[in-house]
Amino acid sequence: MSAIYVDADACPVREEVYRVAGRYDVPVFVVSNGSRPIAPPGLANVRLILVAEGADQADDWIAERIAAADVCVTADIPLASRCLAKGAGALSPAGRPWTRDNIGNALAGREVARHLREIGLGSKGPPPFTRADKSRFLGALDAALRTVQRRQA
Repeated sequence: MSAIYVDADACPVREEVYRVAGRYDVPVFVVSNGSRPIAPPGLANVRLILVAEGADQADDWIAERIAAADVCVTADIPLASRCLAKGAGALSPAGRPWTRDNIGNALAGREVARHLREIGLGSKGPPPFTRADKSRFLGALDAALRTVQRRQA
C-alpha cells in the first residue's frame, strides 16, 4: 500500500494532500520538528509525527521509512534525492515532480544559489505561492499516486 510523507514545516499544501489522500484512501505522515505549529486535521488516515528539533530530523525520519510505493511532498531537494534513491516518488509543493533526470541539476542549482547568497548576490527567497501552484500540485500528486499504483499492480 502506498503512503504519502509530507515534509511539513514549510509545506503550503497540506490540506490538498489530505484531500487527494482521502480519494485514494492512502495514509499520510505529516512530519514536523515542531518549529511551526501544525494542527492535526482529525482525519483517520493522517498522522502527525513530531520529531526532535534540529536540522534534518524530519528529513531523516522520512528517508528512513519511505519505500518505493510511497510519495514524498517536499521542497527540500536533498530529501527528494534521498527518496528517489529508495525508489519512491517525490514532488515539490509547487507541483514539480522530482525525478532521476532532474534531481542532479536541482542539487547543483541549490549549491549555486547557496553560494550566491553567501556572497550577497542571491535572491531573497522563493516567489509567493499562488493558486496556480496549488492547482498544479493537485494534478501532480494525483499523477504521482497513479504512477505508484501502476507500478504496484
